[in-house]
Amino acid sequence: MSPRSARLARLSRSVTFSACHRLHSKSLSDEENLKLFGKCNNPNGHGHNYKGLPTSRVLPLQIDPVSGMVMNLTDLKEYMQAAIMEPLDHKNLDKDVPYFSEVVSTTENVAVFIWDSLQQLLPQGILYKVEVHETEHNVVVYKGEETIVK
Repeated sequence: MSPRSARLARLSRSVTFSACHRLHSKSLSDEENLKLFGKCNNPNGHGHNYKGLPTSRVLPLQIDPVSGMVMNLTDLKEYMQAAIMEPLDHKNLDKDVPYFSEVVSTTENVAVFIWDSLQQLLPQGILYKVEVHETEHNVVVYKGEETIVK
C-alpha cells in the first residue's frame, strides 16, 4: 500500500441571523433613494432572516491525518459567534452597527462587514469567501477583492 497524499478541503459553516435595515444613501435625495431602492427605502425599515456562510481556503488547509479535520468546527463556531451573531443578530443594522452609519446596509456591504470581522479573528489567510443569503433568491459572494479607486 502506498502512502496517502495530503488531502485538501474547504470548510463551511452556516449561521442564520435576523436583522432589519433601510436601504438609504446619504449621498442621494429622498426622491432618488425611493426611486433606486423602492420599498426597501421604507423609513421604518424592513427585515430579513439572513444566512451567512463563510468558507475556509483550500491551501494550506490539509486534512489533518490524526484529527481528520481541516479546522475544529467548535473554533469556527466561536469565531462566527463573535464576528456575525453578536454584532448583527436581532439588530437594526443602520442604528446598532457603527459600520453602517456611513455605509449603505446592502447585502453586498453586509458580506464585506462579515469578511472584515472574520479576518480579524481567523488565522491569517484561512478565509476563502463569505456568502450571504438575503433571501433564497438573493445571494452575495465576497472573496475579499478590492479595487483601487482613482
